[in-house]
Amino acid sequence: MGVGASSVGAAEGCGRGWGPRHTSLGDMPESCVAAVLLYLDPAEICQVACLNRAFRGAASADCIWAAKLPANHRYLAALAAAADDDDCSCGCDGVAAEGSCSTVAIKKELYARLCRPTPFDGGTKEFWIEKKGGFCMSISSKAMSITGRNDRRYWSDLSTEESRSGG
Repeated sequence: MGVGASSVGAAEGCGRGWGPRHTSLGDMPESCVAAVLLYLDPAEICQVACLNRAFRGAASADCIWAAKLPANHRYLAALAAAADDDDCSCGCDGVAAEGSCSTVAIKKELYARLCRPTPFDGGTKEFWIEKKGGFCMSISSKAMSITGRNDRRYWSDLSTEESRSGG
């Protein structure tokens, strides 16, 4: 009997899909898709965004990316904007204008920006958030108060090509 026998007497449209009209993943409301995406990590969210329009729209929703940002994201965004304004080559002179380098429109863009290393404190420190979650900071030896730092018997300050902060 099995599967073949049970579908013989089935009504029109019940053998495939959920009804007479074939329903697909694209028919799911974006709010339902967004509720599922909250449980995924950012890389997985970007992968499912390729499925269809509903998933792409839900993957761009601010509520999804706001949940992935650290609690102090406003402070970090201000540091990143200041660093971007310092490095700005668009000629805006650090003045926020629509479409300028210091304007962040949506949380997804803010998340992507905070994933890139941002130098601060004269370039002696930098921070970024990891895509799998977590906050990272790199501190140059020049930003630290090291006992005997200026005494050659204890410390040699050698600049190398591999060093991001020059020491």
